[in-house]
Amino acid sequence: MCVGAHAWAGQVAGTVMQLSGPLMAKKADGKVKILAIKSEVEQGDTLLTEKETYALIKLIDNSEITLKPNSSVVIEQFSYVAEQPDGDRAIFSLLKGGLRSVTGLLGKRNKERFEMKTPAATIGIRGTTFVATYAVPSAPLPSAGPGLPPGLYVQVLDGLIHVTNPAGTQNFAAGQFGFTPNFKQPPVMLPVNPGIPFTPPPVFSASSSGPGSAAGSGKPAAIDCVVR
Repeated sequence: MCVGAHAWAGQVAGTVMQLSGPLMAKKADGKVKILAIKSEVEQGDTLLTEKETYALIKLIDNSEITLKPNSSVVIEQFSYVAEQPDGDRAIFSLLKGGLRSVTGLLGKRNKERFEMKTPAATIGIRGTTFVATYAVPSAPLPSAGPGLPPGLYVQVLDGLIHVTNPAGTQNFAAGQFGFTPNFKQPPVMLPVNPGIPFTPPPVFSASSSGPGSAAGSGKPAAIDCVVR
């Protein structure tokens, strides 16, 4: 497994399209880079946002992931070649914080090869847009409402997802919310929005309107910095 992980690391998975604050990428070799708009992200990267940072990443299959503040997400594997559907693979790990995922070409033709792993459950897709937030026990979510327990929260905006752990599986459709605190308890439907915020700047919506949109256009590409 270690040999395979190092083989995947370093392959370009996507590009930073919008930022509202600092975004860092911890590389597979342990180095940390400060990313800017138009920076590339790679397989093996752990992406880290700070407390005011939203970050929009467009992946090579035109899917998108928007990271919330105080989040940590690993791009374990992302492989997409238009002419080679058998090689499709998308595996992410949400360690803390949250994100919004918008399905691209990979998820539309090989949806069973997409996995979003978290400490409480794994999320699979059926061609969809969803929001996932994992609140770690040691750091409750800020401004998420009093008494909100730690665990994985999901919201489906379009399509269908399935959330699975050793205790069970639950499907969630557009407009539905779900929760599971850990691997020992099955995912359950929530009757209402639990109140977890996801409010990226308005320019992020304009960025994701389609190819040729102004995501980062008109701005010079900043130089990546390596933190040693």
